Amino acid sequence: MRVHNFGAGPSTLPLAVLEQVRDELIDYHGSGMSILETSHRGPRYDRVHRRAIENLRELLGGADNHTVLFMAGGARTQFSAAPMNLLADGGRAAYVTTGRWSEMALEAAARYGDATEVWTSRESGYDRVPAPGELEIDPGAAYLHYTSNNTIRGTQFHHVPAVGDTPLVCDMSSDILSRPVALAPFGVIYAGAQKNLGPAGVTIVLVRKDLLERSPEDLPETLSYAAMAAKNSLLNTPPVFAIYVVGLVLRYLHESGGLAAAERRNRRKAELLYRAIDESDDFYRGHARPADRSWMNVAFRLPTEDLERRFLVDAEAVGMVGLKGHRSVGGIRASLYNALERSSVEALTGFMDEFQKTRG
Repeated sequence: MRVHNFGAGPSTLPLAVLEQVRDELIDYHGSGMSILETSHRGPRYDRVHRRAIENLRELLGGADNHTVLFMAGGARTQFSAAPMNLLADGGRAAYVTTGRWSEMALEAAARYGDATEVWTSRESGYDRVPAPGELEIDPGAAYLHYTSNNTIRGTQFHHVPAVGDTPLVCDMSSDILSRPVALAPFGVIYAGAQKNLGPAGVTIVLVRKDLLERSPEDLPETLSYAAMAAKNSLLNTPPVFAIYVVGLVLRYLHESGGLAAAERRNRRKAELLYRAIDESDDFYRGHARPADRSWMNVAFRLPTEDLERRFLVDAEAVGMVGLKGHRSVGGIRASLYNALERSSVEALTGFMDEFQKTRG
C-alpha cells in the first residue's frame, strides 16, 4: 500500500510513471537490456534524450530562444555555475534573498564577482517575498537572481519581477512546471528534478542563447553552459536513468492537460490545506503572509513542539510521511508537488481536524 508522501524532495512521482519504469526496467522496448545499461551514445538513449528536450519545450510553449541543458550537481552547483558563466570581469549581480537557498546562492556568487543583496525578508523570518514594483536594482547589473519558491518557509513569488532589460536568473527547483511561465524575461532558469520533474540526479538548466557567449573559455567544461550546449549535454556521460524518468514525467504532464491544468490542480490542493489552517482557531498557524503563500510547500506550526512531535507520530501511523519541517526551523511542512493527488490533501486535512479535536 502506497503512503501519502508529503516529502519536500525527493518527493512523490506519478504512479503511472513509476509503473511504466517498472515495466520497462529489465527490458527497455525489446532491447534485451535496461535503459540503465544502455550506452548514452547509442540510438536508444539518443531518442530518450531528444524526446525529453522536445517534451519540455512543448510544455513551456517552445523555449525557442533558450537552450535546454541536463547538468549534474543539483541547484547547489548552479549557485556557483551561474555567476561563473554570467559574471564577466567587473560585472555586478543583484540577489533577492527570501530564504536559506537564496542566501546560499548569494554566498556562492560573492566568490566569483560583485554580488549584492538588493532585497531580503530576513528580519521578518522570511515570511514574504517582494511585492510587484518593490525591487530597485542597478540597470547595469549582469542579472537579478531570485528563488521562485521557498521550500523551508513556504513563500512563493506569484509574479515575475519586472527589472527591465536585466536578465533574470531563477532557481525554480521547487515549482518548475507547476504553472505556466513566460520565458522571455529569463536569462537562466535552473531546477533540480527531484520535486516536480523526476528523481534526484539531474538538474534542468535553460539558458537564453545569447548568454552562452558570456561563458569564459577557461571554465571547467562540465560547468560551462557554452561547452555543455555545444554537445547537447552529452559532453560526458549524463545521468541517463534520471533523464529517462524526467522524460516520462514530462509526457505525463502533457497528457494530463499541460501546465494550465497543473496550475488549477495545485491551487486547489493548496487552498484546501490553507483553509484547514485558517479555520483552526489558531491551533494550526501558517508562517507565510497570505499573499505570498506557496502552493508547493505549506509550512505551519502547532501550539507546542510536543504537539508537533505527536502530530508527526500519529500522521505516520495512518500513512502520512514527509511532514516534518526542515531541520533548521522545525514545525510541520506539507509539500504539494504536481504528482501529489488531491486525495492525499483531503486525507491530511481530515487528519488535522481529528487531531485538533482529540489533542487540542
